[in-house]
Amino acid sequence: MSVCAWPECECLYSRDHIETMHYPLVINTCLSALGMLVTLKVIPGFGEVFMKAGFKGRDLNKVVQKEIPESAGMISGAMFLIIMFLFIPFPFLEYWVSVKPQTSHEFPHADFVEFLGALLSISCMIFLGFVDDALALKWRHKLWLPTIASLPLLMVYFTTFDLTTIIVPKPFRPILGLSIDLGLLYYVYMGMLAVFCTNAINILAGINGVETGQSLIIGLSITIFNLLELSGDFSEDHIFSLYFMIPFCAVSFALLYYNWYPSQVFVGDTFCYFAGMTFAVVGILSHFSKTMLLFFIPQILNFLYSCPQLFRLVPCPRHRLPRFDAKTGKLGMSYSRFKTSELNSIGALILQVCRIFHIADVRSGVGEDKQYTECNNLTLINFVLKVLGPTHERTLTIYLLTIQVLGSMAAFFIRYQLAKIFYDV
Repeated sequence: MSVCAWPECECLYSRDHIETMHYPLVINTCLSALGMLVTLKVIPGFGEVFMKAGFKGRDLNKVVQKEIPESAGMISGAMFLIIMFLFIPFPFLEYWVSVKPQTSHEFPHADFVEFLGALLSISCMIFLGFVDDALALKWRHKLWLPTIASLPLLMVYFTTFDLTTIIVPKPFRPILGLSIDLGLLYYVYMGMLAVFCTNAINILAGINGVETGQSLIIGLSITIFNLLELSGDFSEDHIFSLYFMIPFCAVSFALLYYNWYPSQVFVGDTFCYFAGMTFAVVGILSHFSKTMLLFFIPQILNFLYSCPQLFRLVPCPRHRLPRFDAKTGKLGMSYSRFKTSELNSIGALILQVCRIFHIADVRSGVGEDKQYTECNNLTLINFVLKVLGPTHERTLTIYLLTIQVLGSMAAFFIRYQLAKIFYDV
């Protein structure tokens, strides 16, 4: 009798466990909605405080270049942390208040440490992002910030999971086998993932609403992916991701309200780092880092297009904002000018390829003495302007966010259709 009843008891336990896991999601959503409303209320009130402290900047893409508060991403980041701190007990309530009195479970200390480790990495990244806004660090120093902030995440992964084995894509299995243990290289990959996510958002920036807008679309895309996977074998991993994504989307929406054209606040590097580290945390700890990267298709394209300037193969100015034309009120491509003789052979080859394939506007023999070369700054924003021509700032932001949405649609197609070619899904 007990043997026959066991499957039924197991089924009841599983159903109760799943229902119990959904209660924290409801609470998380309610806290996020409240946090969004508070953020909407708080941002205008702190504007004057930030400006008095020197956190302000001129909106260069306007006829009247007035000063507005900067680093408002600190407010949304702080509200995110408040939501998550208040939420900490709820995912683990079932281990103190059981749905069935006769049921007892061992407290999941590993899950608890994982949750706190994720929050610690995000907290460190928000703090270091604010330090960057305050000190205006150089790019070679910026790369170290996410590396430092990812240390708690990597240490938690080492002490709780320490799984460094990857599944080999089907075409390579006859050569490499079903799986490979990367060992230390897997931790290098995770650290580089954190660096990429934070800086990829930071380099696709410069016009009203684009940093917050792209981050919100990525966050919503990850949320939809998590919801689609709730009925799968790894539902707990996706519930963990939702615990972070729902509050993130809520505070990002509130920030976008004030950062949309015409922007009332600048988000600063703080928000870019906060957003990137949040994505890295859920991608790593919820074990879908490859899928998460698919939602970064526009950022990956922007990074690849920017590589010649980022790695100094082609001269790169500190700011690569599009150029504002006060007469038309539209944005056009911005250019970098440099002496042709200062360009090395690799840089010259890259510019030649760009000229042949019309992926950049390269002008040689510029200047009175014909010794200079001009090239549009290699960003996705400038490339869109090259294709479409001068565009109003708000329209340009809409185009870029449309590209982000199309990128997410492509990501879902790859994940649920093309992935079958490479993996057993």
